Amino acid sequence: MKKLKNSILFLALLILLTACGQEDEPVDPVVPESSQQPEGDIDSVPQPPDSPQSTSPEIVTEDDSLPPREGMVRSRLTNEWVEPDVANTRPIAVMIPNEVNAIPHYNLSKASVVYEANVEARMSRMMAIFEDWQDLEKIGNVRSLRAYYVYWAFEWDAFIVHIGGPYFINELIAEPNTQNIDGNLDSDAGAFFRSSDRAAPHNSYATGSGLANVISQKGYSMGYRDLIDAGHFRFASKLNPNTLSQYGAEAKNATYIDMSGCYPLTRCYFEFNEEDGLYYRFQHLSGSTDGPHVDSGGTQLTFKNILVQYVKYEELGEGYLAFQCHDTTRDGWYFTNGKGIHVNWEKTTDYGATRYYDDYGNEVVMNTGKTMICIVEEDDNFTFR
Repeated sequence: MKKLKNSILFLALLILLTACGQEDEPVDPVVPESSQQPEGDIDSVPQPPDSPQSTSPEIVTEDDSLPPREGMVRSRLTNEWVEPDVANTRPIAVMIPNEVNAIPHYNLSKASVVYEANVEARMSRMMAIFEDWQDLEKIGNVRSLRAYYVYWAFEWDAFIVHIGGPYFINELIAEPNTQNIDGNLDSDAGAFFRSSDRAAPHNSYATGSGLANVISQKGYSMGYRDLIDAGHFRFASKLNPNTLSQYGAEAKNATYIDMSGCYPLTRCYFEFNEEDGLYYRFQHLSGSTDGPHVDSGGTQLTFKNILVQYVKYEELGEGYLAFQCHDTTRDGWYFTNGKGIHVNWEKTTDYGATRYYDDYGNEVVMNTGKTMICIVEEDDNFTFR
């Protein structure tokens, strides 16, 4: 009997031990010290390479903390390294049409900043800001000016290059600080020429040397005047680019940006290339085929930064538009590295820079490289994904 009791006791103990090994409650894993995240800014936390969960684009970065050649300085337009004489020379702002009879453009891919906005009949027109322009032999083609472009050119203290324009521009052009080169004026004609391969008005071009001569003849200063902000954009370095990761889910995926809802005759769009971290521009002009937007040399337009800026507008009559360039109440979007964030913009003076702020009131930090600024009417829509 005693042996039977001992056997039953041993069997009960064995069952109890077995049950303990089948515990249903979850157990917190032990995290090795090496895998614990350090305290501090989330941007400082290293990410595993080639992580399949990562949604950040594999952009190409380089250490550009030192100039390629001694004496080079940062460009105020792109933050790239440029020669001092280029950095200290005022840029040109060239009015360039964007329609089927005006393409291909000449040297447009060499512009540092490009603005695009609608003119009459929903056609869009570009204003290209060239920093290194004096050696360019053919720029354009060049067309007429609209008043709202003048205020954007003012921000860069640029020489405005155009061929005439409607009477709405007369008051701005007559202001003492406005410095323009107009192909319709006999005094400025030496900066332009017409080609025989296209019909007028799509065959007028400017030359860098011709523009420099006219600027000298008119007594304009080639150096920057004390009218503008020395720092127009805030820039990040190439080695430490702004990936927008600090915004978390607020930074939306934006590897494809379709502007056709804003520019119905241009129907342009941008595709992000992860290999070089740039947005490539495409367009489907009315009367033409869909394809890359390339200039005469076959170089496709690419941009590191894209700004979409909603602007209040009104019609002046005869189809002409007026955009409210000075404002503190409008918004837009900033795109870079395959991501996009909502922004608000402000411009309060004629020569003051348009400033872009995130939803927390911080000025947006742009990435080193070229910038496309899409000016869109406040009731138009564009899409991205």
